[in-house]
Amino acid sequence: MYILLNGEFKQKNEVSIDFEDRGYQFGDGVYEVIRVYNGSYFAMKEHMERFVRSAKEIKIVLMHSAEELTGMLNELIQKNQVHDGAVYMQVTRGVTGRKHLFPGKDVTPQIVAYPIPCSKPVKEQEKGIKLYLMEDIRWLRCDIKSLNLLGNVLAKQEAYENKAYEALLHRGEHITEGSSSNFYGVKNGTIYTHPANHLILNGVTRMKVADLCRKNGLTLAEEMLKVDGLKTLDEAFITSTTSEVIPVTEIDSMKVGKGVPGPVTRELQRLFEEMIHNEEKVIG
Repeated sequence: MYILLNGEFKQKNEVSIDFEDRGYQFGDGVYEVIRVYNGSYFAMKEHMERFVRSAKEIKIVLMHSAEELTGMLNELIQKNQVHDGAVYMQVTRGVTGRKHLFPGKDVTPQIVAYPIPCSKPVKEQEKGIKLYLMEDIRWLRCDIKSLNLLGNVLAKQEAYENKAYEALLHRGEHITEGSSSNFYGVKNGTIYTHPANHLILNGVTRMKVADLCRKNGLTLAEEMLKVDGLKTLDEAFITSTTSEVIPVTEIDSMKVGKGVPGPVTRELQRLFEEMIHNEEKVIG
């Protein structure tokens, strides 16, 4: 397997990361996971824009432009002959002695990217999933796709231990998002989801779903849902790069609506699948 490390392609056994890398010591960096369908990236522009923004927000100056990175990532999947899957990419502030203050300009950011397995969660997309409700303990800049994911990891693990597919997080009475997904509730045909502010990550799939709603006459309201309002929802679903669109049929021990995937969710699944194929045709 080829790994992209600081602009060079190397075999996996040739790659090493310094133990004084600030990503290892502080989680001082940002990342993206980009889906690959039929040998081409999906929503590359949106992923790259978010990657550049995240780096800027934590004051990392990238050594390559978005266009240069895109070219290298395209070469990466060609070298690895990735047909369907994903690519993980991260940048850290660099390698230096362990001090909280930023290093000087002589320390350069370290960037790495490599392919990871990723397949459609077919069973979950068809039958729906259970969510586990819990308090959102993460930091207040969830809009940055930071390497600091301990809060997300703890939430995902607790959901798993409670036999749920995903955690559903809330700050006080307001629902935010999942541990690795965006959340939506449907009531009387309107789709509700948390506004794209500092309390959630504006997911690329979330952006695509919003676009689908605008173009297909579906009403999307960026309004905060309350925990007490979950019991009155007709439908619910989550989205992410790896999950795409997955129906939610149960939250804790409570059924959502009739306890089966609803018509609005099914329509968005269909539209999203259609979008994937249309983007493939444009690229091809």
